[in-house]
Amino acid sequence: MTQAPSKEHRLTLPEVIDGLVADGLVDAAEAALFKRERRYHKGDVHPVVVIAEQRWKSLEAPHRVLDLDSLTQWLAKWCGLEYLHIDPLKINFSTVTDVMSIAYATRFGILPVAVNATEVVIATAEPFQRAWEAEMAPILRKDIRRVISNPDDLKRYQVEFYNLAKSVKGAMGKGEVAGGASNFEQLVELGKGNKQFDANDQHIVTIVDWLWQYAFEQRASDIHVEPRRDLGIVRFRIDGVLHQVYQIPMAVLKAMTSRIKILGRMDVIEKRRPQDGRIKTRMPDGQEVELRLSTLPTAFGEKLVMRIFDPEVLVRDFSELGFAEEESAHWRRMSAQPNGIILVTGPTGSGKTVTLYSTLKHLATPEVNVCTLEDPIEMIEGSFNQVQILPDIGMGFAEGIRSLMRQDPDIIMVGEIRDLETADMAIQAALTGHLVLSTLHTNDAPSAMTRLIELGVPPYMLSATVLGVMAQRLVRTLCPHCKQAGGMRAEDEGAWTALVAPWKSSMPAQLYHPVGCLDCRMTGFKGRVGIYEIMPMSAEIKKLVANGAELAKLREQAMREGMKPLRIAGAKKVAAGQTTIAEIIKVAPPMFSPG
Repeated sequence: MTQAPSKEHRLTLPEVIDGLVADGLVDAAEAALFKRERRYHKGDVHPVVVIAEQRWKSLEAPHRVLDLDSLTQWLAKWCGLEYLHIDPLKINFSTVTDVMSIAYATRFGILPVAVNATEVVIATAEPFQRAWEAEMAPILRKDIRRVISNPDDLKRYQVEFYNLAKSVKGAMGKGEVAGGASNFEQLVELGKGNKQFDANDQHIVTIVDWLWQYAFEQRASDIHVEPRRDLGIVRFRIDGVLHQVYQIPMAVLKAMTSRIKILGRMDVIEKRRPQDGRIKTRMPDGQEVELRLSTLPTAFGEKLVMRIFDPEVLVRDFSELGFAEEESAHWRRMSAQPNGIILVTGPTGSGKTVTLYSTLKHLATPEVNVCTLEDPIEMIEGSFNQVQILPDIGMGFAEGIRSLMRQDPDIIMVGEIRDLETADMAIQAALTGHLVLSTLHTNDAPSAMTRLIELGVPPYMLSATVLGVMAQRLVRTLCPHCKQAGGMRAEDEGAWTALVAPWKSSMPAQLYHPVGCLDCRMTGFKGRVGIYEIMPMSAEIKKLVANGAELAKLREQAMREGMKPLRIAGAKKVAAGQTTIAEIIKVAPPMFSPG
């Protein structure tokens, strides 16, 4: 690494190119030609932005494209400063924007990104401009630590952070809200008014729009807006893991909740009972997205959860959901039957609904009538008829199936079999020539049979109607950009042996481990994939079910016939370099020996 100059100045294009050539990243002849072409380069565009637009490939292996982030990382090393990727989910915008005005930040192209008791961290893309540091030090009375950040990110977040902080302060300036009658623990603060914020105030509109925008950008599946005693907490669920991302003043959080309830056509005044709603909006790229809303009264006010539904999940192929070729063939064979019951089992959040929607999407041709009974309807899909269950008016799953039977259906999807009446109606529908798909909450596929028998379903009816059962889970997948190949680590060996020992499977030649990069927000994981355990109802299994056989015998017979338990399905994903041993052990139940 060459030594960068230290004199006070703005970066120039020639010096950056010379530094890249000296460090062996760019061809000298190509760089010289580029410098001649750009000899009149204006300083209003940062040099690394200009170079990134060329899409040059690095001369260093593995010869990746020199994009803006990789060039900024090189710049940080070249000038001896730390590189920082600005992650808006990790920055307290209200605190950092108090450090300096937006005019001052814009003037020097800097942005405060962290503040603690002893220091202020300030991001810049101009490492050799330091005059502002001497001005700010006596004012802040704290150490200043400079870091290098992407110049495009600096421009973007200068605007967004200050605008957002302005919106929060603007909303706060319009009044204060006391404890509120909806709180379990009321706190009376003397000398403060009780004016409610206007949910349609432009400041609140800005904050809500910004919240959704970042949730979409970060691939969040859920947004949690949670009241606490003094502050409101916002958390995003990304790849199945919750991340606390923002703290917002309670008064502003209440106005945000009211704003979202208005958009979701919910009763804004009613705060004592749970409510459900939905909103359709657009992502920044113009794609439509649907949010399902749910409120719940808590000790400090209403908690709001927004589930984000990506419409693209409905058009994914089974292989994209994680089905292996053999699993996909089994599932297609079962769902192609004209009548019978197919069950999908797993805990909440294991991807059952997406599997069923994707299956129905493939089955919903113009020649068939597909109807669903859901509580609630999770995603609106135009190719089948969806019915909302309303228990308050006597419209439960059982009543819904009874009504659908008079609607000439071919395929019926029942959101969940929760009781004997619903199970009986599903069986009647299957016996009268309909294909029924539904879900159950059980740990594995064979347990679905014993659960239905425990509900009171006669065993002979199950053997006559059930076509098969599939259990599933979702596991985080390793980021393809940064995952690292490596042998079996010492801490992995015991876990791998425990994972596959009952099946005496061989150890994979190579495992991959999470590392962390900008694409995966430094987590090492990006996205999730399904693992599946499929139990088709063979003649032998039907006989065992009809005779009321114990769960252990059912499981043993299914394994003898080729059913792969969830952990074995997961182990295959590990061996293929898609996920880790720890991920599989975390979500898949322990196996039983096949005997």
